[in-house]
This record gives sequence, C-alpha cells and structure tokens, in this order.
Amino acid sequence: MLFPGDPVGVGLVTSLASPGGNITGMSLMYPDVSGKRLDLFREIIPTFRRIAILGNLQNAASAADIRATEAAASTLGFQFYTVSVESADHLADGLSEIAKNKPDGLIAIQDTVILSNRGQIAEFAVQNRLASVFPGRAYVASGGLIGYGPNLRQIARRATVYVDKILKGAKPADLPVEQPTAFELIVNLRVARALGITIPFAVLARADEVIE
Repeated sequence: MLFPGDPVGVGLVTSLASPGGNITGMSLMYPDVSGKRLDLFREIIPTFRRIAILGNLQNAASAADIRATEAAASTLGFQFYTVSVESADHLADGLSEIAKNKPDGLIAIQDTVILSNRGQIAEFAVQNRLASVFPGRAYVASGGLIGYGPNLRQIARRATVYVDKILKGAKPADLPVEQPTAFELIVNLRVARALGITIPFAVLARADEVIE
C-alpha cells in the first residue's frame, strides 16, 4: 500500500508495528496532522473562530481524518461544522451549505472526490473570501491558500524498498508500516493577495514552497 491515510483505522492492518496479514507499506498519517493544519489557521489569522470541514464521511480513511480534525478543533476552541460530500454530484450542494453558514475558513480533508474537484473547491474559497487549508501541494497548485501534508514523492520512493524486500522473499506481515518523516508546507501568495491576507513571516520562513 502506498497512500492510505489511516491503515489501522480502516482495517487494512492490525497495527503499524505488526501488520499481521498480507499488506504492508506506507501510511500518510493524515489524522495525526489535523491539529497542525488548524494551528496554521490560527497563525494566519488569529481572530479565526469558525471553520467548515469538507470531506467524505463514506470514505473510512477520510472519516477518520474528519473525526481527528473535529477533535482538534474542539480542543483549540474553534467553532466548526462538517459538510460531507460523497460524490461530485453533491459537491455544489455542499459548497452552497458552507457559503450559507459563512465560516472564517475552510479545511478540506483528503478524498478522491475532494482531490478530483480541488480546483472548483479552491475557486469557491476565493470567491467567498475564505482562507483554505488543504492536505498537500496539488491543492495549492490548483488555487488553494495553504497546503500541509506528507511529502508524497518521498513516500513513493520509500515504497520501492518494500517492493524490493517482498520480491526477495520477505513476508508483508513481518514488515512494519512506515509513517512519513517529511512534511511539506506550501503557501500560495497569489491567493493570499486575492483574499487580502498577509501571510506571517514565521509561516513563510517555514514554507517548503511559496507560489508567487
């Protein structure tokens, strides 16, 4: 496996240390970085209070990330509500619901539907003057404000190590699932200017990439 968000939570493996079956590989560890994405909201605009969480509750991995994000938001004192979009056909209604509730910001949760429609979601955020935080670079390149998540290129390279070991006779059950060691922070300054947001220097200084 290459890019699962929560392989234990969705039942792919028994545990990260002991997969226990015929599957092993890499984990994106998305639920564990939910608090960091919310911290970025607070750094960008300290007055943030209300956020919309957009994801797909029918996707087990996405649902785990949503629950972790809700828990982190509650701990950090954010008001939040979650909008679940199970298919592209439901996206327009979901975005309309978010617009009616007028949050301060939008946090998108990784899912195939969300990824495939990232440009539309990012455009919606700008049109509605919403700061947006996404799971990674592809979303920011498509018009999102901030992206924070594991370095997917590094994960793909590490996955080849598993392929090599298994082809040489290793059993997947004996190979612990690895978690990401490198995370990327991507900032889109074009979007920040369009929203009238000044990204703090402390955030820019930590950014792995700044899109001008």
